[in-house]
Amino acid sequence: MPPGLLAEVIREHARLMLVREQLAALEQAPVAAETSATALMAERRDLLLRLKGLGPVFAATLTNELFYKDFRNRREVAGYCGLAPSPWRSGATNHEQGISKAGNPRARHKAIELAWLWLRHQPDSALSQWFRERTLNGSGRIKRIAIVALARKLIAALWRYLTTGLVPEHAVLKAKA
Repeated sequence: MPPGLLAEVIREHARLMLVREQLAALEQAPVAAETSATALMAERRDLLLRLKGLGPVFAATLTNELFYKDFRNRREVAGYCGLAPSPWRSGATNHEQGISKAGNPRARHKAIELAWLWLRHQPDSALSQWFRERTLNGSGRIKRIAIVALARKLIAALWRYLTTGLVPEHAVLKAKA
């Protein structure tokens, strides 16, 4: 065997032995941290499932995309989703440029989809009533703008529900089977 090829085989063998040692160490390490994180996500998913209008797939998606993180306040939640407002101020000019869209796109899409579903399945909630008051005589464009605001409020309310246990105002929980 040529000396260059032999040296390469020896280096590859050393890398393989290092990977085997690392895998053995990982197999022996306690998995308590992983199980506690998994248990927390399962608990959050189960809490979301208690709300009327949220099914298992939707609750799992929200938990995996958004509520696996710990946020300090509602602004961080909206910012992570990409639902935070992006104002533009220059001198005396104040102009709203819409949402930033800088966050997680899957979480943002699910939040907006959830807002539409919330209106259908939770018509008596305070958030649904707020939306209806704001868009009473509004056009489709106004409703599309307001649904993003509702999504931002709803995601913040769900985050508050998951962290403090405070159910969104006038929201209906599923009947226990």
